[in-house]
Amino acid sequence: MLYFLKRYPVSLLVISAVVYLSFFRPPSTELDGIPNIDKVVHVCMYFGMSGMLWFEFLRAHRRDHTPLWHAWVGAFLCPVLFSGVVELLQAYCTTYRGGDWLDFAANATGAVLASAVALVVRKKFFK
Repeated sequence: MLYFLKRYPVSLLVISAVVYLSFFRPPSTELDGIPNIDKVVHVCMYFGMSGMLWFEFLRAHRRDHTPLWHAWVGAFLCPVLFSGVVELLQAYCTTYRGGDWLDFAANATGAVLASAVALVVRKKFFK
């Protein structure tokens, strides 16, 4: 556990924020009138989570020869699976939130976009 705290401190904070935002009761705002604004928020949250995991992986392992598939598992697959679990928990364990397939798709889209950016950054800056 201490290993992850040392190598991925910001990622752990971002994950904590995503967990909180996934389960708190959101207030009503003027933005509620914008169609699918919550999907944009989902893309941004998971772009941030996956992107930070990618960045911290690349930073932490730039000098060793850790295989890149470790990053794919930790920075792409885990956030996508995590988002599926969150959607199921929202559907079956809360009365004020509901699971939504489109939320899951938006979460996965955020992780895909972050992974694409990470690969470009890796190619350009982490040779």
